[in-house]
Amino acid sequence: MVAVSDGDRPSGQTPTAVRPPLRQPLLSLALTAMMDAVGAHSGAVYLRPGDEPVLEMAVMAGLPRAFAAPWERVGLSAPIPVAEAVRERRLVWVGGQEDMARHYPRIAVVLPYHFALAAVPVATASRVYGAVFVTWPGSHPPELSEREHLELTSACDRLGARLERAAQENRTVHAESDLLVAGPVGEAAPTLGPVEAARMVARLPYGLCSLDLSGRVGFANAAAAEMLGVSAARLLGTQLWASVPWLNDPSYEERYRAALMSQDAVSFVALRPPSDWLSFRLYPSTTGISVRIARARAVSETRAADPRPGDAPTRLVSMSQALSLAGALTETVSVQDVVGLVADEIAPAVGSQALALLGARAGRLHVLGHHGYPDPDAVEWFDGLPLSSQTPGAHTVAHGVPAFFESRRQLEHLYPARRENPDGFASWAYLPLIASGRPVGACVLAYAAPHPFSTHERAVLTSLAGLIAQAMDRALLYDAKHQLAHGLQAALLPPSLPSLPGIEATARYLAATRGMEIGGDFYDLVPSPPLAAAVIGDVQGHNVTAAGLMGQIRTAVRAYTAVGQEPAEVMRSTNRLLIELGSDLLASCLYLRLDPERQRAVMARAGHPPPLLRRPDGRVRVLDLAGGPLLGIDGSATYPTTEVELAPGCVLALYTDGLIETPGVDIEDAVADLGRRLGEAGDRPLEELADELVGPYAASEERIDDVALLLLRARGDG
Repeated sequence: MVAVSDGDRPSGQTPTAVRPPLRQPLLSLALTAMMDAVGAHSGAVYLRPGDEPVLEMAVMAGLPRAFAAPWERVGLSAPIPVAEAVRERRLVWVGGQEDMARHYPRIAVVLPYHFALAAVPVATASRVYGAVFVTWPGSHPPELSEREHLELTSACDRLGARLERAAQENRTVHAESDLLVAGPVGEAAPTLGPVEAARMVARLPYGLCSLDLSGRVGFANAAAAEMLGVSAARLLGTQLWASVPWLNDPSYEERYRAALMSQDAVSFVALRPPSDWLSFRLYPSTTGISVRIARARAVSETRAADPRPGDAPTRLVSMSQALSLAGALTETVSVQDVVGLVADEIAPAVGSQALALLGARAGRLHVLGHHGYPDPDAVEWFDGLPLSSQTPGAHTVAHGVPAFFESRRQLEHLYPARRENPDGFASWAYLPLIASGRPVGACVLAYAAPHPFSTHERAVLTSLAGLIAQAMDRALLYDAKHQLAHGLQAALLPPSLPSLPGIEATARYLAATRGMEIGGDFYDLVPSPPLAAAVIGDVQGHNVTAAGLMGQIRTAVRAYTAVGQEPAEVMRSTNRLLIELGSDLLASCLYLRLDPERQRAVMARAGHPPPLLRRPDGRVRVLDLAGGPLLGIDGSATYPTTEVELAPGCVLALYTDGLIETPGVDIEDAVADLGRRLGEAGDRPLEELADELVGPYAASEERIDDVALLLLRARGDG
């Protein structure tokens, strides 16, 4: 059931008694009206349950739900059209197969057919309730017409208003039955009576079958039954590939899916053992598929051995779901990404209500993540257990062997220690995660009720564990590198800024989101009584080499400052050091000698962006002062200095180019914009001002460069 929860009630509205659910099939009526208005042949409505960041399919029309099984429940961050429509509150159009492959490759892998799709948010001004998607055959023009756009958006707006009223009236909106009912049969040819139609079909020399949208046989003539080797009575009401053993091949079912999705005729040939080749031609419509079966010429290709009649188990995970899950796992980066994906997509697909991912380190189990457990302590109990302990998790990781427990009694019989730590579930699957021949952990799937695991289900779960293992192995490596990079960066930058008389200071650092998230930007504040020094710089690159060189430069600047060198000499000495180190990397740098008592600052610049000075009256000046070349170019370079006034209340903003360089934006315009924001917010406390200046970059998921910012405010109490 999908509900509009009490938590969605507009603010200020008092709670009311729960009223009966809506009697009319609100979602189905809205969806079918929408499809009729734009000539779409399938569609679905998604609703957002409460404030959860997910969308759940509430009803589907025109195609079996199995076609959209991988996306019955999706996160709002998922790279699919309905989620994007909700995130961006706009209509998302996919004009065809190439468009789908370019923008949504996960869907294109699972549904490689010719069709067009539109996804539209269902929303009001105050809330997004869900989304709708509709599809057309591949013959639809590559662009959505203005009329279709207006019809879809207007219909979704009306549906959003209905859902809002339902929430205000405290009425529940249920998931509804999918719509796959075909229209009346006899209307297409009223001049041909049913008896004569049957006689005509019986006289045809080839087989005819009629399939509904779910692939079930509704009619088969005698020729079809003879060619297939199965009686018509046995065919009726079943799926063709389930009743005919030699058609029980995913590739044949795939032809049926292709015909329905694209609404184009599809052909294939199949071998009826031992040596008869049959030709199948599928003619789709929005009510089902007509199948023409004829004898084909001998085909020389070989096929896999025919499955035996009893070898067609009900699929736990369809081919489309497996492809989607495999594609999704390749996109995960961190361990938490893997945990979230397994929780959101894999566990629901296999009917599990909770899961835990376990890793192994130094001979002990470690909980990498879990989901669905009412009591987290029941999972944390695993953490730190030796791999030699008599527990199912330790045994699975240590020996790489899956274990399935269909009841609590079965589990506690083999592992009595579990009696002392019940987790509230009734059956479990412990799956080893093995990557490159070595165990990386275990996946524990828990079920709320006793659950018998068939041979087929055990094989499927074990195969899924292999996919999870590959993703987990990459994620563990990524997290280790990420922690190393952040630890190294933190060690190379000052942990805190010293307190200086007459100067208030704060700093911010943001690593680039590409590469190793480590770079060469640095800043420092050096007390050297009676004066002080501030420095900010940027070494080329976003890797360990750049970070290591940055640490050497920062140490050198502190050393040259401590021995009393003047700003120009500090820059020259640092430049010579960089050249002597033989590095191919260059660096920019800005160095200030601060004298709060005289209200002055002396600056030397080596190819660095100009600092900004905000005066107490709010005016901002770009200190585009004379300077020298980048450090590391010319050993004989000189770096002229400039003295500027630093009156009480003045704010100096020193920054690296990551704060002002944006693709497509002129650098001078970016500096001017930074100056404008500094002028507007410069009277705020320095910590708030720093957050304001880096705010847009901190929120960005794609930072191509590091960002460093050092703010200095003269207090006048030095």
